Amino acid sequence: MNLNPITMQRYEMNDNLSNPRIVVLNTRAANVHSVEKALRKVGAIPIVTSNSKELETADAAVLPGVGTSDAVMKALNTLGLSEPVKKFAKSGKPLLGVCVGLQVLFESSEEGKLPGLGLINGNVQLIPSGMTDKLGVAMKVPHIGWNQVMFNEQGTGNNPIFKGVPQGSHFYFVHSYRCVPEKSSEIAATTQYGVEVCAAIVRENIFGTQFHPEKSGDIGLQIYKNFIDIARTSEK
Repeated sequence: MNLNPITMQRYEMNDNLSNPRIVVLNTRAANVHSVEKALRKVGAIPIVTSNSKELETADAAVLPGVGTSDAVMKALNTLGLSEPVKKFAKSGKPLLGVCVGLQVLFESSEEGKLPGLGLINGNVQLIPSGMTDKLGVAMKVPHIGWNQVMFNEQGTGNNPIFKGVPQGSHFYFVHSYRCVPEKSSEIAATTQYGVEVCAAIVRENIFGTQFHPEKSGDIGLQIYKNFIDIARTSEK
């Protein structure tokens, strides 16, 4: 069927109406554009913003992360976003934290002095230094590179955020700190880097990955696609 430009525009508008409103929070201390690009690649129309009013009307939100815990928390506090993010999380709408964006969901971090958002009980600890791998080679901190992720076979490991992601998939990590939730049941996936590292968490509508899905190829994009699907379901 051939459509004239006006009819085509109407089809596009109707299609956009079915897309959930995804907000990418710009803390000015994160890789927002990489996340935005990844979301667009899987069909979303994300809104990059530091405006709390935009967050209030969003169907889902992503809190990206690059940098330090204190830098992100200082930005959230200065921009007046800390309380709106907490309110958003309590609304039941999907919230995804990535890397440091995951770490600031916790109560505190050894990386800085500022308290986190406290949406997840627990703290963030420095990865131990001086470790060696099986061949006796020193393991560097920060941990940078691809690592295998193992999803829990029970409970949160079967969450739709990981639909279509095979067990043992490899994801890209860049971090010096690891999240330690008080409730082990909230750990959805782990990876090994000298010690066990929490690679992903799920707590009801709150999701988080220590790895960077936007830097992890097609398998990482699948997580963003799943997040959009969860947001679309939450709209109804």
